[in-house]
Amino acid sequence: MNLADRLATNHIFKQIGSAADAMERECYVVGGYVRDLIIGRHSKDIDFVTVGSGIELAEAVGASLHPKAKVNVFRTYGTAQIKRGDLELEFVGARKESYTRDSRNPIVEDGTLEEDISRRDFTINAMAICVNEGRFGELIDLFGGMEDLERRIIRTPLDPDITFSDDPLRMMRAIRFATQLDFKLYPETRDAIARNAERISIITRERIKDELNKIMASPHPSIGWKLLEETGLLKLILPELSRMKGIEVVNGRGHKDNFYHTLAVLDGVAERSDKLYLRWAALFHDIAKPVTKHYDRERGWTFHNHNFIGAKMIPGIFSRMKFPLGAEMRYVAKLVELHMRPIALVEDEVTDSAVRRLANYAEEDLPDLMILARADITSRDEAKKQRFLANFDIVEEKIAAIRAKDAERNRKFPVDGNEIMAMFGLPQGREVGFYLKNLQQAIKDCEIDDTREAAIKYLMELAASNGLQPVEGFQLSTEPQ
Repeated sequence: MNLADRLATNHIFKQIGSAADAMERECYVVGGYVRDLIIGRHSKDIDFVTVGSGIELAEAVGASLHPKAKVNVFRTYGTAQIKRGDLELEFVGARKESYTRDSRNPIVEDGTLEEDISRRDFTINAMAICVNEGRFGELIDLFGGMEDLERRIIRTPLDPDITFSDDPLRMMRAIRFATQLDFKLYPETRDAIARNAERISIITRERIKDELNKIMASPHPSIGWKLLEETGLLKLILPELSRMKGIEVVNGRGHKDNFYHTLAVLDGVAERSDKLYLRWAALFHDIAKPVTKHYDRERGWTFHNHNFIGAKMIPGIFSRMKFPLGAEMRYVAKLVELHMRPIALVEDEVTDSAVRRLANYAEEDLPDLMILARADITSRDEAKKQRFLANFDIVEEKIAAIRAKDAERNRKFPVDGNEIMAMFGLPQGREVGFYLKNLQQAIKDCEIDDTREAAIKYLMELAASNGLQPVEGFQLSTEPQ
């Protein structure tokens, strides 16, 4: 199917072309939609460029549609937008741009189609398709974008040093596109990113965060993180992660490269889940290893408490990177802190009480923690890897069984407040709440069994330690009420 036929499958392109023809205007689909149309990738955002006023064309298009469409006008930027179903149509006049050294915001002037296309970031985004009736489906490709799509490379249409110096966010976009599309950076493009990496300092953290989130949402996010490290951007954006790279050897004993281990874990999580912040937890799970690294003559390299220290590093990183500081941050910190628990559990005997403690600590995030734990097994020893994964299966089976059992039992704790009042002759009030809360916590923390007999014994001992004796002659049945 040629480009004209592909466009014709959606009548909106013919309608826009007709509106442009009535105004005697050239009109083109440009940018990412053209790229995605060619490679068969779904896209809902469609950009149109006309030689003239994009706002005037948008208003004419809106009036021609049935029913008429609302046109959102942004006069400051010379653009207009129409939402049609699940599509977002944006209209702009052809422009040319120039930049100052201290800003990525361009000075914009009216321009030709050729000038508009040449200002775009990459050749694969610098193609246009005409929607006017006489030239419907005609491809405009001035910089070899089709060839670069076939070669699967990211390349700038003009001098990459100028491209990246003018707008340093394009360095992040280059890496993001390479990650999303599984393309390679053209050597000159990659070298120019490395030369201009320091220019990223003029980009806001919010914009960087948005690009990083798109990298993280990709099928294989490790591609982007490797490129960020290789081009020198990583040490400027996330120096904590950059410090993880490398292997130190003492007395012939070296540790694994924690940076590449982390990327393997990240991809492992990405294969199992599309949750964005679970992927961030995977990236940060060993973030404190560089600061906890220690060489012991007997044991070799150790990273004691890296999970606890790593969890404490998360708020600072989230604040600096302008990530959400609420539930998302707490979730990531929690998984970083707990990520060692499942592996420690399978290295010992998998007992019901140990599994219950893990489930109580992780609570509703336990399934995500187990995904992270499974991905964290990156050993090259296949037998060892399979042994750990099999033990994780046992853990998850026990979790399911214990939760089913607890759901049945925990409909009511083995002893309630009324019984505590009767046992010790207490009036309703805070003292009863003290004993009830301690009992519930002891059961939750697996200090005692959740049986009625164990609960009565615990309460008697707790009361005695506080100088409280049961009512004389009072006996509480060990049978459930």
